[in-house]
Amino acid sequence: MSRTLPEKLDLGDYLQSFSSFLARPKPVAMEGDIHQHYRFLRALGTVEIPEPPKMPELEDRLMRLSKQAVLGLEEIFDFVRMLRYINRLRALGLPEPAGSWIAEIDVPDEVAEIGSYFTDEGELNPEREPELLDISEALRRNREAIRETLYSMTRSERLRDYLVDQQLHLQNGEETLLVRGGFSSVLKATVVGRSAGGFFYVLPEKVRSLKERESELLSRREAIHWRYAREFSAVLHRWERFLRYLDRQFDRFDHYQARVRFARSRDYEFVLPDKGREVILREFAHPALENPVPISIDVGKPIVLVTGVNAGGKTMLLKSILSAVWMSKYLLPFRCKASETRIGHYKRIEAIIDDPQSVKNDISTFAGRMLEFSRLFRERDALVGIDEIELGTDADEAASLFRVLLEELRKREMTFVVTTHHKRLASLMAGEEEVELVAALYDEERRRPTYTFLQGSIGKSYAFETAERYGIPRNIVERAREYFGEDKERLNELIEQSTRLEAEMRRKIEELERSTEELRRKERALSEAEEKMREEQRKVLATLENRYNAATKRALAALKKAENAEARQLLNEAHRHKSRARVKEKETPLPQLKVGDRVKYRSHSAEILSMKEKEAMISVDGMKMRVPLKELRPAPLTPKIKKPKAKSGGSVRVEKSDRATLHIKLLGMRAEEAEEALDAFLSNALLHGIGEVEIIHGTGTGVLARVVSEYLKRHPRVKNFYRMPGNMGATIAEL
Repeated sequence: MSRTLPEKLDLGDYLQSFSSFLARPKPVAMEGDIHQHYRFLRALGTVEIPEPPKMPELEDRLMRLSKQAVLGLEEIFDFVRMLRYINRLRALGLPEPAGSWIAEIDVPDEVAEIGSYFTDEGELNPEREPELLDISEALRRNREAIRETLYSMTRSERLRDYLVDQQLHLQNGEETLLVRGGFSSVLKATVVGRSAGGFFYVLPEKVRSLKERESELLSRREAIHWRYAREFSAVLHRWERFLRYLDRQFDRFDHYQARVRFARSRDYEFVLPDKGREVILREFAHPALENPVPISIDVGKPIVLVTGVNAGGKTMLLKSILSAVWMSKYLLPFRCKASETRIGHYKRIEAIIDDPQSVKNDISTFAGRMLEFSRLFRERDALVGIDEIELGTDADEAASLFRVLLEELRKREMTFVVTTHHKRLASLMAGEEEVELVAALYDEERRRPTYTFLQGSIGKSYAFETAERYGIPRNIVERAREYFGEDKERLNELIEQSTRLEAEMRRKIEELERSTEELRRKERALSEAEEKMREEQRKVLATLENRYNAATKRALAALKKAENAEARQLLNEAHRHKSRARVKEKETPLPQLKVGDRVKYRSHSAEILSMKEKEAMISVDGMKMRVPLKELRPAPLTPKIKKPKAKSGGSVRVEKSDRATLHIKLLGMRAEEAEEALDAFLSNALLHGIGEVEIIHGTGTGVLARVVSEYLKRHPRVKNFYRMPGNMGATIAEL
């Protein structure tokens, strides 16, 4: 029996855990617009959602209502529970768009009235029906009378010798006494049953009349229940279409609440699939793994070939990619860094993972694989995972066959994730632009797989190392190496060395990117601090000017009342000082800028769209505004680092800056600024292959000279450095 796709991807336990959050079982697929569903999930993720009541499937009851059948009160109460849950959601004031959606569910008054007849336990409310209240009270008194009568008999002197014990025994729903044989001489009673010890469970005649009274009361209550069930069913029949609508809305909200509560319980996130064919996973963890190594990988090409160490996670990588796409397709949450994860949309997802060999159908492993591939020619727009693609036949023949099959199928808008232990297929397809190579890495020192992956490389299988790790004697492994051949082993060593060097290169690039990002962060912080100080300065100047204007007004008012030559002279002097300050402010040279320049406006990055006299039209975060030119500053240049693209040969190309100088001036800089500038200068010189540079730091107090010397001592690429003769305030560094 073939397994379902979630079972092939090891998602069975995950789905079972998710289903426990549903009010009733249902397929994971949601009908409707996935983008709208995503908006609802994001909104509901901000609030605590009450757990819905567990509900049965109501389709059979709705069908019976459409035929005017009478439902039982317990069946009617399930509709009442559904209504009460919707009312509870309405009272919460859910965030939009969920709040408006729930508010639009307009419950008819007749249906709402039915809910008032039920208690929280699903019983008819006696307060709404006085006769029920009388019956309930009569039943209570009658049962107390039965119990009192039986207890009095257990203390009777006449029955003492026949009673086995003084307890009441529940037998066939009746409270009875347990007595020995011969009891009929002292007690008139009906035998209800016999015990294993040969004793009799009896119901005394004194209790029979009370029991008959109880039966009469229960019959009256059942008649009332039937009357209400008939009346309620008639009302629900009139509103059967509304109940169907309500049932669908409850199911839809059940989908939402289960996903949100499930995600919150496991710290999972939602990823909305986009229209592309790209799969970018960041820190993804397959739900089936207890302590997973997070996966970060890019699937941007139609064919991804995964090679490398045995038991190193190749199959789990394949299942992880397919699982992420499948869960995203149905908006099921999973563990990842959602802000950097992107998943494309595929119409179908296929997993060719199991061994299709079957004795019953007389089909071999390879023939079964061919049958599965033949079905793919009837599909389009699919993501296909194939585990051990050469399974069941000669690897060299299979490599040629599968290369052609993959090339043809990818024309049908298909993306393939393929794992293989053999290098033949990988070597045949390595040079193609639309093929991505991925190698599973191995820790040589610990002799264990790392369960991490390197894109752009072919991985060694480490079959001998794996065999030895799992207990195969060393001498047997060494004999196998001899048969394997020295030239093939040397090829494996070259593959291993290339993979290791590329991994080290990428690690260093990541460290450089982190350092660059830290420098950019510091620059942004300094710019923001500078802008903050400028803003504070503007506020202080405005405050002082306001105070000056107010003071001069008061002085003028005083002079009008009593003219004073000295006071008039001092006031004129103050006006002259203010005029000179304004002139100096106006004479501040404007920055040399042109249309298209990137600039800083306060704490924002902007672009100049047009310029007119002393004003400029700029674009800030998509908004246009006109500002004075004096408030703009050129944006600081930041080095752009382009990630090297790994090719089949393992070569790496690093982009250089367009300009490089042979000297740098650090005069007037603080120690920290000088180090940062010197670091960027040396990096640029090294990229351009410059062997000798000049660092001008001046003489002064000697602080900058010491900072430069200490930094050059620490730099790993500085071979030698010395001061210029004559104490000219410069140092020569040989790289």
